[in-house]
Amino acid sequence: MDSPDSTPSPLAPSNGLADPPVAAPVQGVFRERFEALLPRIQREWPEVARHTLEATRGSFDNVVEVISRQTGVTSAGVRQQLVDLLHVTTEQAGQVAESLRPLEEQLEGLLDELNSTLRPRIEKPVREKPLMALGIAAGVGLLVGLLLSSGRRSA
Repeated sequence: MDSPDSTPSPLAPSNGLADPPVAAPVQGVFRERFEALLPRIQREWPEVARHTLEATRGSFDNVVEVISRQTGVTSAGVRQQLVDLLHVTTEQAGQVAESLRPLEEQLEGLLDELNSTLRPRIEKPVREKPLMALGIAAGVGLLVGLLLSSGRRSA
């Protein structure tokens, strides 16, 4: 008697039992972070060539299939390791973002302070002598252009 559960998964392990499905959000997050995960996947499974992994284009199921086929590890084991790897990297990314938050706030404060102190000091001379400011800007542009063009000729 056939039941819907008895239909083998295309990635079913050799024992005939279907792998538990991976939630769609996990597959989406995996696809989004695939490029960043590639080095870690390669450290975990060095026998799988990078170009073979890249050919999967971040499809979770295809990555599982490729790794399982080339390493002999069951697809269920590969799935679990990839999900664990995804969770670890997500937690690490959250920790990095949290540790950068104070620096971001400090930078915003410094930029606000710089804007309030430096901007008036720059605007005043430009408003008083616009032709001189325009001439200085043109001279700097010409100088930078000459430096860049001489670098191209020598290369």
